[in-house]
Amino acid sequence: MPTQLQGKAGLLRQLGFVSATALVVSNMVGMGIFTTTGIMAADLGSAKLILAVWLAGALFALAGALSYSELGINFPSSGGEYVYLTRAFGPAWGFMTGWVSFFAGFSAPIAAAALAFSNYLGYFFPSLKQGHARYVLGSGPFSMHLGGEQALACLLIAGFSVLNCLGVRRTARVQNALTAAKLAVIVGFIALGFLSGSGSWHHFSEPAVRTAHTTLPAQFVISLLWVMVAYSGWNAATYVAEELKRPERTLPAALAAGTALVTALFIGLNLIFIYSTPLENMKGVMAVGSLAASNLFGPQVAGTFSALMALSLMATVNAEVTIGPRVYYAMAKNKAFFKAAATVHPEWHTPVNAIVSQGLCAMLMTLTPFTQLVYYIGFSLTFFSVLSVASLFIFRRRPGWQKLRPVSFCFPAIPLAYILVGACMIAYGIVWQPVASVTALATIGAGAAVYHVWLRPREG
Repeated sequence: MPTQLQGKAGLLRQLGFVSATALVVSNMVGMGIFTTTGIMAADLGSAKLILAVWLAGALFALAGALSYSELGINFPSSGGEYVYLTRAFGPAWGFMTGWVSFFAGFSAPIAAAALAFSNYLGYFFPSLKQGHARYVLGSGPFSMHLGGEQALACLLIAGFSVLNCLGVRRTARVQNALTAAKLAVIVGFIALGFLSGSGSWHHFSEPAVRTAHTTLPAQFVISLLWVMVAYSGWNAATYVAEELKRPERTLPAALAAGTALVTALFIGLNLIFIYSTPLENMKGVMAVGSLAASNLFGPQVAGTFSALMALSLMATVNAEVTIGPRVYYAMAKNKAFFKAAATVHPEWHTPVNAIVSQGLCAMLMTLTPFTQLVYYIGFSLTFFSVLSVASLFIFRRRPGWQKLRPVSFCFPAIPLAYILVGACMIAYGIVWQPVASVTALATIGAGAAVYHVWLRPREG
């Protein structure tokens, strides 16, 4: 597969280690960490179990990042899972992962992060908070919500979609600045919280009354779906491999450094969330960062932190808007997606059609209930990342394959651990979250149907 389009309208290798790591960090540190701990407080009811889930998720993400690093250095072209599954299992699976990436891999996470952004600004404007939608169609997981929260989320998505159309270098500068601000906010929040905040270590030993009806072992696995949505950006740099300088070195370094840095930040944030607030008072709260800041510093200072956390979520939205279109571009370039997605603007060198299509889909997805959106994302991403890691067992038998030393250590322990844990998460998701899981499976099935009905006859 060619690593770069020839001619004036191709993607350019402009991104170095810092920009690639910034994409990883911005994708990982976002909607998940700023929204899920309050929901897990209600589901698990124990500070130790919450921290254990986040640690397990970190190990899971690291195993995935190491496995993807080996895949990435052997296939240094944009597209991520699409490239790996096409080479391992054939074009049908490659198309399906790209199809699902459009909906669950990027459009849905963009929508969820934009909704979280609105919720944090809801500290100042209550109409932007979850549950304050002006119009609700349907009920429960089948409902659609429309109000200030959704309107602001759509504006944010539209703004970053326009920015991304104007060039990757300009976008990267904005992304690096937003990522730096995000890291400064998080590190400052953690440090000031422990040094001068009004928290208590007794909160770690105070349980909450569980609202989930599942057993604790089952709920632990289900909660991993939430955590893996938070950690899911560990593979972000693989999607822009075609625009990385020296991808054989930059890609593994960015994946490893980004995952390690984010793990430390996630554990620190969860510690400060629990230190600030008893689990019983945290249950079901989506903007848990605002609640923690209010308890630590008082309502006046909490407003500042809520605004800064909203700023942090902007970095997540921008990073995901940047990465997703590169998957559709890679597919379309190989005649495995809609032809228009391969169109690169001659001046800006960006896949404009892919960016705009993704933005419109993400805006529609903001109408979906937040919790169902997260389960849908978690199930879909885990399914295809497990298949991608499994492809290592096929590729390693092929001559000329470059083996990454950390993956070779105790092989096949690292990829096998990822596959086994991921399979358990998928199975529990089907049993305990059937609506979101069936929707994800329906998306996969629709991709298979589109390929066999529309694309495969054209290939023949």
